[in-house]
Amino acid sequence: MSESEIRRAAIPRLSTGVPGLDDVLGGGLPEYSFNLIGGAPGTGKTTLAQQIMFSLASGERRALYFSMIGEPALKMLRYQQQMAYFDPAKLGTSIEFINLTDVLLEQTLDQVLEEIERLVEERAPGLVVMDSFQNVAHLASRQPDNGRDIQGFVQRLALHLTSWQATTFLLGSYRDDELRSDPVFTVADAVIWLSQVADHNSVVRKLQVVKMRGQEPMPGLHTVRLDQAGLQVFPRINSSGGQAARVHTPKRLATGVPGLDALVDGGVPAGDAILISGASGTGKSVLTAQFIAQGVSRGEPGVIAVFEEHPKEYMRRAQGMGLDLEAMVRQGSLATIYIRPLDLSPDETLLAIREAVARIGAQRVAIDSVSGFELALAPDFRQDFRESLYRLVGALTGTGITVLMTMEIVQNTGELRFSPYIISFLSDTIILLRHIEVAGKLRKSLTVVKMRNSDHSKELWLYDITAQGLILRRSLRDTQGTGAAAVLDRESGDPNFAGLTDREVLVLRALLDRGQATVAELASRTGIEGAELTDALDRLVALRYAVRQEEVGPSYRAVARSL
Repeated sequence: MSESEIRRAAIPRLSTGVPGLDDVLGGGLPEYSFNLIGGAPGTGKTTLAQQIMFSLASGERRALYFSMIGEPALKMLRYQQQMAYFDPAKLGTSIEFINLTDVLLEQTLDQVLEEIERLVEERAPGLVVMDSFQNVAHLASRQPDNGRDIQGFVQRLALHLTSWQATTFLLGSYRDDELRSDPVFTVADAVIWLSQVADHNSVVRKLQVVKMRGQEPMPGLHTVRLDQAGLQVFPRINSSGGQAARVHTPKRLATGVPGLDALVDGGVPAGDAILISGASGTGKSVLTAQFIAQGVSRGEPGVIAVFEEHPKEYMRRAQGMGLDLEAMVRQGSLATIYIRPLDLSPDETLLAIREAVARIGAQRVAIDSVSGFELALAPDFRQDFRESLYRLVGALTGTGITVLMTMEIVQNTGELRFSPYIISFLSDTIILLRHIEVAGKLRKSLTVVKMRNSDHSKELWLYDITAQGLILRRSLRDTQGTGAAAVLDRESGDPNFAGLTDREVLVLRALLDRGQATVAELASRTGIEGAELTDALDRLVALRYAVRQEEVGPSYRAVARSL
């Protein structure tokens, strides 16, 4: 075989059967590799090894599980059979448990190795697990005449098992400082390290691939969740794969908020990150529901990640505004994600969102809210919250998904703040919702603070939250004074449309946006209903700002343009 052919030789990889672990390993586990699974007691080493073993073991690839001065096999199986991956049909056929405790206590390391060799030769397994292997080293240290050559024992064991074409796992409860001193780490082809960190009332499990020969694993610490299904690994979000890979398109997305699209040059750019920032009660969730529902109505499925209230309550509130989110979920055009554990990781959130996006082909994602998301994280992750959020948003927008986030702020009249986390840098568009005082009344105002690479309105706009959702009313550019002394002449209307009141201007602007609309459509867009809407339309027709068309409705068509 030539040198070039040797370089091209591919090493077969085995799928571990552990969700997320293959990605972290760099594509799976190299076949016939000599692997160490280490960590402190209680980190899930035995569960991980058995989960891999039950996934890979078959009639063609038998497994031997050696118990080496650890817990008896019967006791181990008593607890492991509670796990979802446990398959009793494989016991005695493709999986065999062997207890070597007596051999280790009564014989030398050479004799132990001979016994292992004999059993491997007889069974010809494709998988070998030794649990717990560090007990061999501890026993060897107490055998002055026969057991000090633990490194030679490990090397001969690895050579023998590799020659028999077996993929091997050594399990051991090691301390972090033993990574450098124990000879088994030198011989191993791969070292998988499990750990857990307790902070306040939260415990976070993590996994790290310390060493891997022949392929490139994902660097860093990866969150692990252990439950009755076994281990699930959540690969760390790649911080470099999101923002740099973004491809901007000229497509604009309608917001679903009457009057808002005109302020953002016809809609928000597709694939951007949008931050809706505002104090409590300013309608952030209302705007979010309108944005997602508008996308669904245009064939753009959406995902809403809810952190502050249950999705059923969230959808009930939306139903009160005529937005039937439950029907959208049933139709498969909307997915809701509800994650509220207090030991959450950003990687778990991203995985849940990505799975929902892939399932329904979502183009819009809403995170409501970032404040609730931060509270759901384990304390260990809150320290790097800005970085985590940056990586999460970048991973989503990097695939062309438009992300809308809400953020609650404490409103201060002395300063203009958009976020308590200084995360405005990761947002392409920032829309600020505020409470303001006008003529002795508390009103709500909206302004587009920032919009990358796009023109946008710089004015403050009054808006109301109605039975039809959030609706923009009028600009405050002509307001005289500020605070309680501000004067807003409600009868002056808009100087561009002489003779019209604010209500009539609002209806006319809705007609100008639509071109033509029915009474029901105008009520939905303006929040004005009944006699008030009828009177406004009659005035528009009388002053020749609009015409009534009986043949298609009836409906109304605007014939005026602003001066």
